[in-house]
Amino acid sequence: MNCATLLASEVDASPPARALRGRDMLCFSHDWTGDPLSKTHLMRVLARENRILWINSIGYRTPSLNKADIGRIFRKLAAFTKRLHEVEPNIFVLSPLAVPAYGSPAIRRLNRRLLQWQVRSAMRRLRFRKAINWVFNPAAAVVAGTLGEEAVVYYCVDEYSAFSGVNAAQLEHLERQLLERADAVVVSADELLKTKAAFNSRTALVRHGVDFEHFRKALDADTVLPEEIRDLPRPIIGFFGLIADWIDLDLIAAAARRWPDGTVVLLGKATTDVSALAALANVKLLGRKPYADLPAFCKGFDVALNPFRINRLTLNANPLKVREYLAAGLPVVSTAIPEVEALGQCRIASTQAKFLDEIEAALADPGPARERSESMRDESWQAKINEVAGHLREFGVLSA
Repeated sequence: MNCATLLASEVDASPPARALRGRDMLCFSHDWTGDPLSKTHLMRVLARENRILWINSIGYRTPSLNKADIGRIFRKLAAFTKRLHEVEPNIFVLSPLAVPAYGSPAIRRLNRRLLQWQVRSAMRRLRFRKAINWVFNPAAAVVAGTLGEEAVVYYCVDEYSAFSGVNAAQLEHLERQLLERADAVVVSADELLKTKAAFNSRTALVRHGVDFEHFRKALDADTVLPEEIRDLPRPIIGFFGLIADWIDLDLIAAAARRWPDGTVVLLGKATTDVSALAALANVKLLGRKPYADLPAFCKGFDVALNPFRINRLTLNANPLKVREYLAAGLPVVSTAIPEVEALGQCRIASTQAKFLDEIEAALADPGPARERSESMRDESWQAKINEVAGHLREFGVLSA
């Protein structure tokens, strides 16, 4: 699925705060063709009244000589050959080349020159002036603030140095440079606020929003259940998202064993070994699904899971999927992730036994429910942009 074909489905089309209208903006983020993340939703809202130059991922870890990383290198080279193009109204995507290694000062200087040349060339073609640079990737510290920007906003949604496979010391060094250089810092979790504010006093907490109108389709009578789950034995215990090393596969396997006559459905790309789950007859690994189809799958779920392992990465996370589950009206069972606990609307478990008990309790009121969905109505991405704009005015980054 190419996210470029998707349109924002929020119906709240009120313009962003006045100070964030009619501007040129840069966005250093993940690849546009990846799953829609918080960055995607935020930029889509801003694109209603602004022009966005989306810069695809420049990486933040050195690749290994494995099949996945080699494939990614070839995809990046292929993407580089594509011209700057408009993927949605006012959103232009650039796929730059950069050396995905940041430990050497010489390589950092090389990346700065490469990125300056490529991004400035794109800005000239688009006639960008005094752009606001929204940086979601800390590796962009090598170039942030050198592109003639009016302001640099570091929007931090993860503890990047805690990801597996990265050089934590190098990434922390880059992020500290970015934190100190940024005109403002926005974080999505309270735990991130505690650590990032130490390096920049102009740091604000803005928790994630949700594409409410999209996910509430799970409650619509005319939303059709996908064939892949229509006739599966119930209860259907569901999950969607990247199946990576921060997902507790043992918890999922335990749920499958607890309900052998039901089904565990997992939607998403797997970047970790899932063979143990695949061996269980009532676990269905259905792969990555289009964002447009997720509400229909949610309609068929009886309960949704956020089975994150507890570690430094996840304790700083704010899982967007939880708000999406809730907007779809689903009961949610999660491990003890602080930002999920802060929502106050999910069943929280600190042990495997408790996790299974909470699934059991959730199944007493299964499937999409309007009351649960309505709890997310005021959490739109538009509301979050307005909140960010307020902080930027408070910090003196934007005029009133």
